[in-house]
Amino acid sequence: MELVIFVGLQGSGKTTYYHEHFAATHVHVSKDLMATARNREAKQMMQIEEALAAGRSVVVDNTNPTLHSRAPLVAAGKRHGARVVGIYFDAHVPTSIMRNRQREGKARVPDVAIFVTKKKLVAPAIEEGFDEVRVVEIA
Repeated sequence: MELVIFVGLQGSGKTTYYHEHFAATHVHVSKDLMATARNREAKQMMQIEEALAAGRSVVVDNTNPTLHSRAPLVAAGKRHGARVVGIYFDAHVPTSIMRNRQREGKARVPDVAIFVTKKKLVAPAIEEGFDEVRVVEIA
């Protein structure tokens, strides 16, 4: 059982990567799928906890840009005995903006959101408690 935490800008290919590599084996948890939830943080943690408690592997598909945002996720994985993997999507801002502009409806975020995320984005590191950190290069 593992908890995979995606880290990267909006439009960096995280959800596409989930569908290509994890859809058959991991529960998909994403705040983007919780449009009507009042407290998306709490709902996200509840979904993660329930899946891990049931022995299911999970992918957390959000930007997760800071150590602070990832710490409770890493702790939940450790609490349930899961292997915790960070996957960093190393995308440049222009690429993310271009990909984001191809989205429609609520999936598209304002360009400024990408710049704000980039400012606070810190790549995941083993020192945070990850068992493994991988990097996905975005062309």
